[in-house]
Amino acid sequence: MTPRGDTDPEGTRRTWAAIAAAWARILVATALVAAIVAFSGGFGSGVLTVVPRTLYWIALTAVGAGIGIAAAHVAFPRVWFTRRPIAAWATIVACVTAPMTPLVALSTAAIHHLTFQLSVLVEVFPSTLATTAGLTALAFLVRRRGPVETHATAVGAPPPKFLTRLPAKLRGAELWALEAEDHYLRLHTSQGQDLILMRLSDAVAELEGIEGARTHRSWWVARAALSSVERADGRATLTLVDGAQVPVSRAYVKMLREAGWL
Repeated sequence: MTPRGDTDPEGTRRTWAAIAAAWARILVATALVAAIVAFSGGFGSGVLTVVPRTLYWIALTAVGAGIGIAAAHVAFPRVWFTRRPIAAWATIVACVTAPMTPLVALSTAAIHHLTFQLSVLVEVFPSTLATTAGLTALAFLVRRRGPVETHATAVGAPPPKFLTRLPAKLRGAELWALEAEDHYLRLHTSQGQDLILMRLSDAVAELEGIEGARTHRSWWVARAALSSVERADGRATLTLVDGAQVPVSRAYVKMLREAGWL
């Protein structure tokens, strides 16, 4: 199989479709939460009738989700999703809570016909923070982002689980790369190549212990196997020690650059 890079329009379309699908799941989940809260009349919104209350909560959660999505793209490196998920979660919570607290305070004052005061901010802050933290945690769960990077472990640690899946003729070989071919994986090793039946995302989840990263929807590469990097027309291609040419798709460029690959 000849690997295809970003010159493949279908591959690019699928990458963006996967990203859109992930964020669509987040927006749907937050909309469902908004509907539940609206139905219960929680957080003092019970003074409104059903339709205004529902629109109120959908609007608030939509604004919060939008701020959260923006923060996820600009407030920290994408690599944090896999290497520092708690830091990523806390950063998004902070970025959302800061503007949402005064917004919730203003809307609460309007609903209850109160004069906006500092005391209203103080009153709504705990519930705003708790709601934001919960919705952000929910977003992390429904986003279901697969593993991107794998990391070396300390000397003496057990070998990665994936190595037990190597065919007998490749046992003991140095694993250089995995290439997805339909439902199979082509193993690139120091002792040659072979195919096994497995999904790439499942394989990467079992490769923790070997420093490497996904470079494309169809490739995972061990860092020790990297020989050179070539750039042309704004695209990058990795050359491995066995001469294999590995494409780098746009979805992984930022992470690889921040990790020092490019």
